[in-house]
Amino acid sequence: MGRVLRDLGRCIIGLVEVMLGMRLVLKLIGANPQSSFVSWVYETTQPLLNPLTPLFPAPTVQGQIVLEFTTLFALFIYAFVGYVLTELLVALGKRSAR
Repeated sequence: MGRVLRDLGRCIIGLVEVMLGMRLVLKLIGANPQSSFVSWVYETTQPLLNPLTPLFPAPTVQGQIVLEFTTLFALFIYAFVGYVLTELLVALGKRSAR
């Protein structure tokens, strides 16, 4: 059971990381936010960034290209939280196996 939870946790965190990575790249290359895919990525990832948005500015270069420090920081935060939760599940799984 612990292995299943650990793998599920890794899968969810991996999906979050991929989505945030896509957002970072799309913002960085100045993708058209009117595109349905780009709009979907932005709308899907925005709730993940809402707690961190007030912490960092989003500098814009030449009007289109945006380096979102919030997204970059969120990538690290979610990866760290995912790692801690995964290790906790592994430890709990080993403890219950005894």
